[in-house]
Parts: sequence; structure tokens; C-alpha cells
Amino acid sequence: MARGEASEQLPSTLLPSVKDLAQDGLGIAKLDPFYASIILFVGRAWDAVTDPTVGFLVSRSPWTRRGRMMPWILLSTPFAVISYFLIWVVPPVENGKVVWYLIFYCLFQSLQTCFHVPYSALTMFISSEQKERDSATAYRMTIEVLGSVIGTAIQGQIVGGANAPCLNHTSSLNDSVLQPSSEVNTSHVSLDDTKHAYMLASGVISIIYVLCAAVLFLGVREQKNVQRKADRHLSFVEGLRLLRTHGPYVKLVAGFLFTSLAFMLMEGNFALFITYTLGFRNDFQNILLVIMLSGALTIPLWQLFLNRFGKKTAVYIGISWAIPFMILVVCIESNLILTYIISLAAGFSVAAAFFLPWSMLPDVVDDFKVQNPDSQGHEAIFYSFYVFFTKFASGVSLGISTLSLHFAGYVTRGCVQPDSVHLTLKMLVSAAPVSLIILGLLIFMSYPINEQRRQHNSSQLQALLRDSSEQDSDTSESSDLGSAV
Repeated sequence: MARGEASEQLPSTLLPSVKDLAQDGLGIAKLDPFYASIILFVGRAWDAVTDPTVGFLVSRSPWTRRGRMMPWILLSTPFAVISYFLIWVVPPVENGKVVWYLIFYCLFQSLQTCFHVPYSALTMFISSEQKERDSATAYRMTIEVLGSVIGTAIQGQIVGGANAPCLNHTSSLNDSVLQPSSEVNTSHVSLDDTKHAYMLASGVISIIYVLCAAVLFLGVREQKNVQRKADRHLSFVEGLRLLRTHGPYVKLVAGFLFTSLAFMLMEGNFALFITYTLGFRNDFQNILLVIMLSGALTIPLWQLFLNRFGKKTAVYIGISWAIPFMILVVCIESNLILTYIISLAAGFSVAAAFFLPWSMLPDVVDDFKVQNPDSQGHEAIFYSFYVFFTKFASGVSLGISTLSLHFAGYVTRGCVQPDSVHLTLKMLVSAAPVSLIILGLLIFMSYPINEQRRQHNSSQLQALLRDSSEQDSDTSESSDLGSAV
């Protein structure tokens, strides 16, 4: 069952990132950068509303024959695919482009939320055993990384030949400003060819998205008995308050936010760092592939490690493992073999940074259930804000990177960059992530759920489930006796 759940993570990770949409999709539409920024900002602001709202609505959804989460996943999938495809379509009306992309980008974000929130919360409904849920999370995150590889490969292969080459530049005397030279690379690739390539890539990814959603829907079953039936529905404001007042959840989200932001900064700028600062323009895709494959292959090892030594220990070791390699990669000279070795080792920590916090979230939900036995059924609310802060970290990372490179004088499609850009890239892939990792680990030190508390919560929940089952059995017997009389 855990394998069935894990297979479905592909749709979320097959889709290109927000940064890709900004740089590629909006680029071929010839939108002004100001309007492109407005679209992305509004989309992120809309996310801040839809994530908690969907979490609240999912928690109030009735149980159906297919469960509580599955109807949301099933109904959102076709509309999410359609809206995603339309993002890559350039409308024929010149004056309506901004409105077109704004509508479909926000619609796509909303539908992705309707898919991602119940899908993430599904971990709590496939088993009541902590080890089985940890295993399901490990499978899910492994396939997530592999899905990223597949999505990147598909889009890269299809649109790679339709992109124009970089532009040659010559530097001024102080190397602070780049001026175009008289020799500029030319390309026979037309804008229409580029548009068609992106539409073809989005169509192929959309088909795979639907197939993966079908695997989830047909292969996974929710278990109704993983929670007590006597649920007390909360209002939206009460749901927000319970999240704010539950200390373990607040500390986990805060630590997760800073560590995620650190790795997203590194991930989002590492390709540019490899291309320009290290000078490996023709190898950066292979280097990124090494990082992702290393991360995917080491997630099962981290699962074994946390079972043996505990999750907090795994967080400290796994996430801090990246620090020396982040420092080393900016200190070495351009050495391709050494860069591959560092990337391979860094993949271990990338896997831990994205797997372990998601593995710890079910423990926080269990802890809340034990402390509030009369208030159950709020898993989707916990997961919705977790999803929101993941997107929030991605948005902050994109904003920091874009503004930093802009003020540093980054030249779009330039074959070379000024020294200020090289320095900025070093900060974005090393100094800033290291500082954020240290801050996140300091927050994790106050995270109160250790292995002893996890075991205590597990035994308490099993007792609550037994009591609930006995009460249901007594109620059923009383009803049958009353009918007989």
C-alpha cells in the first residue's frame, strides 16, 4: 500500500518549477518582466489563501465509498492538467496575455493545492502504525526525487533543441559591466518552434500526470478506522488557533522552513553557479542529475538510520552533512571530477533535508491527537499549512535569487557574467544556505518529540482506537437489542 501511495508523487514533481514558468513560459510569450513578476506574486499570494482553505474544507469533507481524500484528488486532476497545459499556450490576443496567464496560473495553483493537500495528508489514512507511515513517506519522497528527474529530462529533451544559444559579450576594463560584442551567436530556431516545443513538452507531462493519478486512485485505499469516529468539527479560526498553540508543530514548521529555504536557494542557483562560476556549461545537467539520483538512492538509507537512531539524530546528522560540501564547492578551483564527487556527497544531505521533516509531521499529528482526544480528524489542516510553508520557502527563494542576481548585474542568456554575479552566486549556494541550516538546526533542538514520546503517543493512540471500537460495538449491540425488543 505504501508503494501505491509513493507512485503518485510523480504528478507534483513532473511539473516544471515556478522558476521555469517565469523564465521559459513567460519568456516565449514576450511579457514584460514587470508583468511576469506581478503574475508570480499574485499566484503566491493566492496560494496563501487556498492552502489553508482547502485544508479546512478537506477536514470537513464527508467519508465516501472511496474515502475522504480520494474524491479531491480524482476531481482536481483533469482540471489541473488542463490549466497547466493552457499556461504554456500563447494566446492570440496581444492585449489579453497578462490576464490569460494570471487566470490560468492562479487556477493551476488552486487545483494543485486541491491535489497536493489531500495527497500529502493521505499518509495518515493508509495505516495507523508509525513504522508503516514512515515507510510510506520514504517511498513517496524517493519517487518525488525520481519524478523531478523525469520531469526535468522530458522538458529538457523536448525543448533543449528549441532554445537559442547564449550571447557572447566582452567585458569592460573594470569587469563590472558587460557590453555586447560585435559577434553574437545566431540561431535558426524560430519563436514558433520554441512555442510548439514547450506545448509538446507540457502535453507529454500532462499525459504522464494522468497515468500516475490513475495508479494512485486504483492502487491505494484509505482506512476509515485509523482515527476515532467521534470527530468534533472546528471552525476555520479554531483550526488556525490549534496550529498556533501546538508547540511541536510550530517548532517543526519553523525548522523545516529555514532548512528548506537553505536547500532551495542552493538548488535554484546551483545550475547558474556551475555554468558561470565553475565554467562547466556543458556538464551542469549531468551534475544536477548526480545530485538528484544520489538523493533518491539514499532516502531508503535514511529511513533505516532513523529507525535505528531516531529522527532528531537523523535530522542533525543528515542536514548538517551538507555544510562542509557547500563551503568546499566555492573554495575549490574549477575541477570537474571533484565537482562530481562533491555533488554526489551533497545529494545525501538533500535527501535528508526533504525526507526527514515530512517523516516527522505524522508524529506531530499523533501528539496532537493524544493531547486532544476529543478533537480529531484535523490531519488535512496540519498538512495544508505544511504544504503552504513549502511553497512559501520556494517563493522566498525565488525572490531572493532573482533580486540578488538583478542587482549584481546578471546578463540574461549571457555566455559570461561580471565578477559581481560570481560573488553573488557563491553567496547564494554557500554562505546563505549554511547560515539558514544552522538557524534551522538550532530550532530543531527545541523540538520536543523524541523517540520515547513517539512510543508513548503510539501506545496511547492504540488505546484510544480500542476504546472507540468497543464503544461502537456496544452501541451496535444496544441498537440490535432494541430492534429485537
